[in-house]
Amino acid sequence: MFYVFLFLVVSILLVSLFIGIHPTFGGNSIKKQKLVYGGFDNFSNGKFVNQVPTKMNMSAMDVLSMIKDSITGRKDRKPRGPIQVSNIDWKQIKSEEDSLTWFGHSAFLMNIDNKKLLVDPMLGPVASPVSFAGSKRYGKDMLHIIDEMPFLDAVFITHDHYDHLDYQSIKRLKSKAGHFFVPHGVGAHLNRWGVTKEKITELNWWDEVVFQGLTVALTPSKHFSGRGMFNRDTTLWGGWVILGKNTRFYTSGDGGYDSHFKEIGKKYGPFNITLIEGGQYDKRWPWVHMTPEEAIQAHLDVNGKNMMLIHWGAFTLAYHGWTEPVERAIKKANEAKVKLITPKIGETTPLIGEFSVPFSSWWKI
Repeated sequence: MFYVFLFLVVSILLVSLFIGIHPTFGGNSIKKQKLVYGGFDNFSNGKFVNQVPTKMNMSAMDVLSMIKDSITGRKDRKPRGPIQVSNIDWKQIKSEEDSLTWFGHSAFLMNIDNKKLLVDPMLGPVASPVSFAGSKRYGKDMLHIIDEMPFLDAVFITHDHYDHLDYQSIKRLKSKAGHFFVPHGVGAHLNRWGVTKEKITELNWWDEVVFQGLTVALTPSKHFSGRGMFNRDTTLWGGWVILGKNTRFYTSGDGGYDSHFKEIGKKYGPFNITLIEGGQYDKRWPWVHMTPEEAIQAHLDVNGKNMMLIHWGAFTLAYHGWTEPVERAIKKANEAKVKLITPKIGETTPLIGEFSVPFSSWWKI
């Protein structure tokens, strides 16, 4: 018994040491808690909290059913082969016209008022702190496209989970981007990875700044954060509003459905383009991820005109079929008369006037 106990203690110490040493786990924002975060309405007992009380613990039965699903779950949780990425039209991206280019999951490049804005740049091969475990990308990593990108005026991060904030991507981006906008606490990760403090702006929910003529605001979401064993909810999470001359843009970040969407719509709507997450849902965690149907409702709540479903198409993080999110979203969008665009990964969508994307079920090819 003593040796079992000793083994467990040594194992915990080694894991803790690994987390402390390996840079992919990010930095530590604990020092700011008493100085800055203590006065926030959404910070309590050393942790960031949601607008509404959110219990995120699963029952023992839920955990057991997840283990079962991971072993005997649906075979269509991943595509049969690598997903083909469209040839990226860098000439169009570098033009002065407003546009949107999706790189899969929640990563996309916006051009608004000729400002190049990259959101949640997870372009690495695996959504995990280590290469030998975690969800692998449907195909090769996309890190090389960072070298082809034009200079980025700003990078926006919604929260610090591995499928949104990627160490390898940030290391390549730190000299290619002029500024980084992040929720409070996330700046500590970027600092550790070599991004200077002068290039980082941290915001709380409803904080609003003007950046090179664009109105930028961090908005609430119902989610959680953390990259290690001991830093859960020590950084904030949220969505982003970016308002230009012609494009009024909103992305939800990760999070469950709730009343905050109507608040966002009342304060910042209407939006002519929204990117809403709805691709990694499960009945066992309805509080932190939306179903496709809830995503459509969130789009309506924020008073959006055109919508794109995100948080799918690159990684398997839930137990449904990998194409189920977009297929369910299309069905609900048709019922609700919502204009849903479904561009291919790597395809650039012009955001001009009554823009549209030729419909194609590319995921079935």
